[in-house]
Amino acid sequence: MADDAVTRAQEAAAAAAEAAEALQVQAQEAIKKAEEAAELARAALEAQQQATEPRVEATPVDGGFDAPASRATQPPAGGFDAPGSQATQPPAGPLDADQIAAIKSGYAFEGAALEMGALVNGEAMPDVPVRIPLAMTNRHGLVAGATGTGKTRTLQVLAEQLAAAGVAVFAADIKGDLSGMATPGEGNEKLLQRTEGIGQAWAAASFPVEFFSLGGIGKGVPIRATVAGFGPLLLSKVLGLNDTQESSLGLVFHYAENAGLALLDLADLRAVLQYLVSEEGKGELEGLGGLAKATVGVILRELVTFAEAGADVFFGEPEIDTVEFLRVASDGRGIVSLLEVPGVVDRPALYSTFLMWLLADLFNDLPEVGDLDQPKLVFFFDEAHLLFNGASKDFLAQVVQTVRLIRSKGVGIFFVTQTPKDVPADVLAQLGSRVQHQLRAFTPDDAKALRATVSTYPRSGYDLEEVLTTLGTGEAIVTVMNEKGAPSPVAWTRLRAPQALMSPSADAAIDALIGASPLLPKYGTPLDRESAGEILTAKMNEAAAAAKAADDAAAKAEADAEFAKQQAAIEKQQEKERRAAQAEYERLMKRTSGTSHSSRSSGSSSRSTSRSTGGSKSTLEQVLGSKAARDVLTTVVEGIFGTRRRK
Repeated sequence: MADDAVTRAQEAAAAAAEAAEALQVQAQEAIKKAEEAAELARAALEAQQQATEPRVEATPVDGGFDAPASRATQPPAGGFDAPGSQATQPPAGPLDADQIAAIKSGYAFEGAALEMGALVNGEAMPDVPVRIPLAMTNRHGLVAGATGTGKTRTLQVLAEQLAAAGVAVFAADIKGDLSGMATPGEGNEKLLQRTEGIGQAWAAASFPVEFFSLGGIGKGVPIRATVAGFGPLLLSKVLGLNDTQESSLGLVFHYAENAGLALLDLADLRAVLQYLVSEEGKGELEGLGGLAKATVGVILRELVTFAEAGADVFFGEPEIDTVEFLRVASDGRGIVSLLEVPGVVDRPALYSTFLMWLLADLFNDLPEVGDLDQPKLVFFFDEAHLLFNGASKDFLAQVVQTVRLIRSKGVGIFFVTQTPKDVPADVLAQLGSRVQHQLRAFTPDDAKALRATVSTYPRSGYDLEEVLTTLGTGEAIVTVMNEKGAPSPVAWTRLRAPQALMSPSADAAIDALIGASPLLPKYGTPLDRESAGEILTAKMNEAAAAAKAADDAAAKAEADAEFAKQQAAIEKQQEKERRAAQAEYERLMKRTSGTSHSSRSSGSSSRSTSRSTGGSKSTLEQVLGSKAARDVLTTVVEGIFGTRRRK
């Protein structure tokens, strides 16, 4: 009985516990629903208040925002970036007051900085500037965005401020728009309305510009490089060679350097290649593995195609001294070196590889300087995706190494391209500042690239996957490396406007600047000194002349030997004929001697017979007068006096 009571009590307790747990779950659900209802009610109330009450001015206190001031203001016509508007409480946007305060604090640098623009939180906030520390521009950066979103204008804004701070700038002008930096800008009402709305005191200005061209194609001081200075790795990329062909080309460069054969232009390289597979030169590389004729044939064909595309003019002397790109004007502003490349836009591999050569040459020539207050040079690499298309592992490794180490030489690099995925991850990992303009997600691949881009940003108060597709022209998501080397907060930024002309400068103005350049006398006229082509041509001509002389001597010796042989045969034949004639003569003489003796014994009868027959000839006379005797005697005489005609 007692056991049954205990069992029933336990069952009752378990049932009570289950009932209590169920009641607890129901209570939690009820509380959650009540909170949701309260939230909805609160949101509705706030929406109603925002619709009926005027916005009030906020006064920033200690980086944050204090209670609303007593004076209420209505937003001016045209929005908060209309001219003359004061800093007001930001309209409803994705960021709250604490997040805005964090961004403002994150971009409040102590040292000199480049002004990028103002924070956007629904509208622009001129009292929250977004900036890049000048000292951190040598930690490299990325300007990315779809076509037409303002990348070139961002590049111009950065270049103008760098030049104003005394930093030299190098940029490739793909479309010719950057040439406008040499001409003051043109203001208008719309421009001034925008700039005042972000707190920019805009004024037209021009900047010191030097125009360059690749090998003289287009306008500007010609930039040339020697083939040896360009190197086998970069040349292999631009020629599209595979690993085996690239290795063989490296062997050719190694041989030329050791042999004292200067590789100045493409003709020099072709001459060395042809020499090393010729009879005279094929033994030169036997100890190093040699060259396959098929491989050399491929390289030569690619060189011919390369030259026909106009690359011949890019290689040669005088080779540009890259220190020319670090110059500062007499007023202390950095000179902006613009590489005008509209004429080579159809040769992207050459353009991008040539820019990489410039970086590599700077890396090799400049001394180590460590961290400076400001860089010596900032290099803008427009259309950067062209550099990496089809690049070999060795080439990418060289790019990564250059980007990683060149900052210690006082050089900063900004890659400008359409999407971050155009730049290899190892290169992106070296970049400190990012300015991301609008991205478009029209295809599954675009959407995938968008998600990949978003995943690389620090956490923020934005829905970046949405924001990046809705940015307006001249707006960007910015994050930079602060003065302590840490990333700054992600900031939706309305960017500043350039002070110089945002369209190409007039041709007459460009021509005048080029004509007055102090570099034109130094680099304007190509040189053609003795190099590998001339040396090997002379060497092969000498070898050909020596071979011809040897062939001529051999031919003469052979002719002389043949003549001597024929002469000996003739003399032998003559000797044989002479002996035969002599023998015939002796035989006839013997015969004649016998006949003469018998004639003496019968002299009288003979004489009588002779008289009776009317003077008949003697036997000797008959023999000597015969045709056979005349032939024998002629042969003997001719043999003795050497007058016999040679047949």
